[in-house]
Amino acid sequence: MASKYKVQSSDVYINDTDVPINKLNIDDSVEIHELEKELITEAYKIFYDELNENTLFNETYFIELHRRTFEALYAWAGIYRDLNMAKGESRFCQGMYVQSESKKIFEALKKDNYLKDYENKPKEEFAKKLAYYKCELIALHPFYELNGRITRLFFDMIALFNGYKYIDYSTITPKEYIDAAIECVQFADSDNMEKIILDGLKK
Repeated sequence: MASKYKVQSSDVYINDTDVPINKLNIDDSVEIHELEKELITEAYKIFYDELNENTLFNETYFIELHRRTFEALYAWAGIYRDLNMAKGESRFCQGMYVQSESKKIFEALKKDNYLKDYENKPKEEFAKKLAYYKCELIALHPFYELNGRITRLFFDMIALFNGYKYIDYSTITPKEYIDAAIECVQFADSDNMEKIILDGLKK
């Protein structure tokens, strides 16, 4: 199976597969994806337990989510890519600009106090902010793989901090979510992502 991503001259994947080169030398797509699911499930438990009033949802925290979740499996866990990547018609941030663009996103998030002040504000305001920053990180696509799961984990922790449950995506189809993500990347349009998040925010 060919890689699902177009990657500019990279050693990320085992030749002619969508399986990333990994520390366990797994070459089966189903097996590697099942292991990734197990690792992200465990990460939810770990970061849920660690969440407290002093947690800062900054760039360091975001990177640590990826590194700590997947470092047992991938050498590039927690490392920003420096190669260009695309998926279908969606071209993500060019590799050479990932670090600088990430700094801009997290500087803006810092000015918004890392979205730590929304427990008693209208849910609509919170959903709009979550969708904006989520779309920014989707378009950035900073890691070689597993960006979507770590981005969800990141915003689930922010939702939890503000007194909500994890954002519920169960009422939409995978295609609806993917279409909203594509709109983020291709058109810088977060409206549909905002609707999805608003519907999924529950106390």
